[in-house]
Amino acid sequence: MTKKIIVSPYNPDWPKMYEAEAAVLREALEDNLVNVYHVGSTSVPGLAAKPKLDIIAEVHDASLVIPPLEKVTYEYRGEFNIPFHMGFAKRHGEIPINLHLFEKGNPELQLNLTFREYLRSHPEARDEYGELKQRLASQTELHKRVQGRFSGYALGKDKYIKDILSKAGFQECCIRFCTHYDEWDAARNFRQKYFFDKANIQDPYTWTFNHDEHVHLVLYKGTAIIGYAHIQLWPDDRAAMRIIVVDKKFRAQGLGRTFLHQCEKWLKLQGFKLLQVESNQDAYAFYKSQQYTEMPFNNPDGEPTHPSDTAMGKVL
Repeated sequence: MTKKIIVSPYNPDWPKMYEAEAAVLREALEDNLVNVYHVGSTSVPGLAAKPKLDIIAEVHDASLVIPPLEKVTYEYRGEFNIPFHMGFAKRHGEIPINLHLFEKGNPELQLNLTFREYLRSHPEARDEYGELKQRLASQTELHKRVQGRFSGYALGKDKYIKDILSKAGFQECCIRFCTHYDEWDAARNFRQKYFFDKANIQDPYTWTFNHDEHVHLVLYKGTAIIGYAHIQLWPDDRAAMRIIVVDKKFRAQGLGRTFLHQCEKWLKLQGFKLLQVESNQDAYAFYKSQQYTEMPFNNPDGEPTHPSDTAMGKVL
């Protein structure tokens, strides 16, 4: 599906439109709302932007938000490429609105605010970003959605956004579903370097990159991809952690544990009740420390556990 992308000159009425919608959100979400923020290009004075408001709502409990937001005519659109993100849209009224909802403490909030504040305080970076968006929008072939829900226009901004975040000193850890070219390249590299090179073979499972039963995630520290996970979704509310790895130079910092816990949390939110793994000898103590216990793997494909691995699992 292709929609024409229009980048408009800055409109000084955008902040007023945001304030009006923020009042609607405060009334709708009541005490569950921690704060509401104007983000994205329309939040930066002087920056050219697609004429759509981007708003972040920070809440205490995301499980309570859909009914009250539907009452004020928001439509839930899903996570997109960010676990624990709830995306909503409002497509009527004075201006289209994209609402991004996160629970309190989610690092994606700081990421968006860091980017916004850097552009607000650095006019040269603001203008460079505006020019980049105009160039990308002028290339009609980039209007097409080339990776799921994301257009070439959106993916084309990725490097500049990461450069700005690096300059601004952003160092939070975030997890993402593999979407961008760089993320898929990182997935391939982690798989080959840490698993299949040891067996002296080329990765035979890249077909899982385009399969609904397989989930591929990367772990960012700041703008650097430092980890990767591959989860297989099974019937009967079970899932298997096929691969989880943190780059060697980032180990012994608790990042592997954090990454695993985020994967577990996401699976639990999707309704999965058991996460299983075939652990090699080197990883056994790690899983044991995270409350995994030995149990039959019961692979639905019928493949047995390798003799040198130990089948383990954890109730979520």
